[in-house]
Amino acid sequence: MRPLRLAALLTLAGLAAACGSTRPAAVPAHEPRPAPPSPGAAREGVTLLVTVLDGDRRVRVRGALVHLWGRRGVSNRTGVARIRVPHLRPLRVTVTAHGFARRTLLVPFGKREATLRIYRPDLQWPLYGVTAARSQAQAHIRLRPPFRTVWSIAVGGLIEFPADVDDGVAYVANAKGSVRAISMRFGTQVWRHDTPGSPRMASSPAVAGRLLVYHTMDGRVIALDRASGRERWSWSAGSPIESSPVVRDGVDYFGAWNGRLYALDLATREVRWSRTLGAKITSSVALAGGSLYIGDYAGRLWSLDASRGGVRWTASVDGRIYGTPAVAGGRVFVPSSTGDSLTAFSTAGAELWRVRTGGYVYSSPAVAGGRVFFGSYDGALYGVSAATGAVLWRVSAGGPISGAAVVVDGVAYAGSFAHRIVGVDAATGRTLLVFGHGHYVPVSGNGMRLLFHGYSRLYAVEPRGRPSTTNRAVTRITASTSRDPRPPHT
Repeated sequence: MRPLRLAALLTLAGLAAACGSTRPAAVPAHEPRPAPPSPGAAREGVTLLVTVLDGDRRVRVRGALVHLWGRRGVSNRTGVARIRVPHLRPLRVTVTAHGFARRTLLVPFGKREATLRIYRPDLQWPLYGVTAARSQAQAHIRLRPPFRTVWSIAVGGLIEFPADVDDGVAYVANAKGSVRAISMRFGTQVWRHDTPGSPRMASSPAVAGRLLVYHTMDGRVIALDRASGRERWSWSAGSPIESSPVVRDGVDYFGAWNGRLYALDLATREVRWSRTLGAKITSSVALAGGSLYIGDYAGRLWSLDASRGGVRWTASVDGRIYGTPAVAGGRVFVPSSTGDSLTAFSTAGAELWRVRTGGYVYSSPAVAGGRVFFGSYDGALYGVSAATGAVLWRVSAGGPISGAAVVVDGVAYAGSFAHRIVGVDAATGRTLLVFGHGHYVPVSGNGMRLLFHGYSRLYAVEPRGRPSTTNRAVTRITASTSRDPRPPHT
């Protein structure tokens, strides 16, 4: 069996057993639970060597606790745990370590050695906007340009919203409703799920434990098994859903074109509550504390109680709210498409400032380091003060910006209809990177690699071995893409 094929199968097996869950996976029915070995049998057995790796940083983990066959061992300074067992056989192994999610998976143990990867939750990208507050900023990943391209893969159609990344797997959907799981290590497809009926899709999925949840433009909420991509269940709102999921305590919060806001219990598949806001909703929900924030086509920002759906307050901007608010530092930052603006409110509903650009602002803002970053149809990426709204810098992206801005490791990224992604130093506004593919949202990733999103292709990049003295693009290969500068849903 070829190494890449074997690695893909092991990745799938690991996901099937645990998907990074904090709950141990059940032992399959065909695998009987091993009886506790007798002392004599243990002396005559074999010693297993289990190497524990940080799956993102690719370094060995010292002090990890490894459980198997009713026994446990602790990884040493080289990341290796030694555990004596009666004989070789497939075993369920659970690994825990400080700062990492517990992982349980079935290991073949055809040999005496195995390497297991565990992952830090703070280095993942589990939903659109990175956090439930939709900050669009990954505060823990440390990856900066210059980059080199490691792999790329076509995804069969327009990528309007970014991939999620969790436990070494990227989950990406195209506009045709096809969802793919892709190995971050190898760039190989783990599974593909084509939504029945081929509905359009205009949002990112979200990781929810062992499920991957996504919404479709024919009004369905669909839950997939993260390990296999098989559909577990679906639920219909009866109206197109453009909101990306945000899941807390097993509840998915989202809006729909019918003007309703929903809180859907993923365990019971029943609506805990819903509320009519009275105008079309394309915005995703931002969830901060006990409050959720969402905009509508009447130009209103709503703050509601997450537990019961009661309205806390409403405020207005100067045009439709197409994109998603970001909440940070006691403020809510709201883009307005037809208002050509970004407006800041306090989390109590007081308007603080407004920046007008002279072009549509479909772009959802990113917030980091006391600054807000967003794009406009005037072709510029803006960096403004979160406190005052003062424009600190303005950088050309070469064409209209429709997707969200994203911040990783002090670099603000934006994709434009000029088919490029720009990376700008968030503090100074100096252009650090021009990547030769792009369209909507620019970047997601994990602690190992970033994913740059072309029109219909993902590119995995990682820092070069040596600093570059130029601002050359990572790649200049020309992509064959659509030239239509309008969002597909207006």
